[in-house]
Amino acid sequence: MTTTPPELRQTTSGIRVRYAETDKMGVVYHSNYFVWFEIGRTDWLRETGWNYREMEEAGIQLPVIEAHCVYKQGARYDDDVDICTKAAKLSPLRVQFDYRAIRRADGQLLATGHTVHVAIDRDGRVMRLPDQVKDLFS
Repeated sequence: MTTTPPELRQTTSGIRVRYAETDKMGVVYHSNYFVWFEIGRTDWLRETGWNYREMEEAGIQLPVIEAHCVYKQGARYDDDVDICTKAAKLSPLRVQFDYRAIRRADGQLLATGHTVHVAIDRDGRVMRLPDQVKDLFS
């Protein structure tokens, strides 16, 4: 059995733009991309073998400590959008997820972004990434 190297491990999550996600101009409101990034991140974790629920039950949380998005083109109501998610370990304490939002109909890149997360324990104290989390990136 071969495993995909973490730098090549990517998941794709499909989103259909809902009317409530658009603004008065009919374009997806900027903050919705961060919700989509979260969908991509949770799907990446689930597809690579560990989900947030199991992580939290084990006493580990990965709160966002940095979020960034570059908007290239507006998505509109009823567009099908793919959120492509990749992950990289930054340090013994932090991980970064990188995202691309692509309109499925024409392949147009809509946005790119990343989030950085730190591992904390049940008491909210920063902790080293547990081996089970590190293993997802190796």
